[in-house]
Amino acid sequence: MTKRFAAQGTGLLTAVLARPYFMLVLTTLFWGGNVVAGKLAVGNIDPFAFMIFRWSGAFLAVLPFAIKPLRRDLPVIRKHWILFLFYGAIGMATFNVLLYLSAYYTSGVNAALEQVAINIFTMAGNFVLFRLRVRWLQLVGVAATILGVALTATHGNLARIFMLDINLGDALVLLASLAYAVYSIGLRYRPAVHWMSFIAAVFVAALVASLAFQFLLNGGLAPFLAAIPAITPKGWLLVLYVALLPSIISQLFYARAVELIGANRASLFINLIPLFGALLSVLILGEQLQPYHLAAAGLVILGLVLAEFAARRRQPAML
Repeated sequence: MTKRFAAQGTGLLTAVLARPYFMLVLTTLFWGGNVVAGKLAVGNIDPFAFMIFRWSGAFLAVLPFAIKPLRRDLPVIRKHWILFLFYGAIGMATFNVLLYLSAYYTSGVNAALEQVAINIFTMAGNFVLFRLRVRWLQLVGVAATILGVALTATHGNLARIFMLDINLGDALVLLASLAYAVYSIGLRYRPAVHWMSFIAAVFVAALVASLAFQFLLNGGLAPFLAAIPAITPKGWLLVLYVALLPSIISQLFYARAVELIGANRASLFINLIPLFGALLSVLILGEQLQPYHLAAAGLVILGLVLAEFAARRRQPAML
């Protein structure tokens, strides 16, 4: 795959594709921007229409480049279509519809920081299902991260947990994080296909699931058609952003970075997503950082560093 990447493009693109850490920073920046896009979408585009246009746009944009690998991998995709439907429905559609709906009820900073729960749910799921051992240092890191998430979800008042008084938007983000953790755990069963074939098939599955959500939760075809004229120019720009940058470019950059430095080292950068999301929420949305946000961010950073350090002591990075 290295030669295929190296042969594509000249000049700036070639230079970017040779710099894994630069690509990883951009990747997580674009993914963090997805939180801000969801918040900006409120009042500019219906969240279900946002989903439908995101995945249809992403698929159409990637299709010209994916036709060749798709033709080669089509028998595998047909054989494992349930898996691809699962990846698109849970990891892409369910995660994002919950995230976009949460934007109506909670702040972008909260939504960003709370997504570190993905790491917690993933680790817990791997332990329960596959008995993957966890080092004590990882447990300390997880405990710190959980405390940070709890501070964010309760807006600095941990007593609200015992009263089951959690904002609906924060609860939706945590449910979205659970969905993405299920998707992440399920990736161990990913069929052996080209990464372009994988994302193209997953985009189709995400579109199918988004249409199902529209019919089940948002009234069907008539409300969708009625929502289209109400989409503002900003709404269409947000569709363009989420369809191209978080959906396609980030996937391309992340795949290339994993190729260059290995999955273990590349995965460390995933933890920048909540922090970028929170920072962008302050800079773009003008949201205010509260003291509990700062305390939560400190706990999250401490927890992630401890957990990643312990994981890398157990398993050396791939080269």
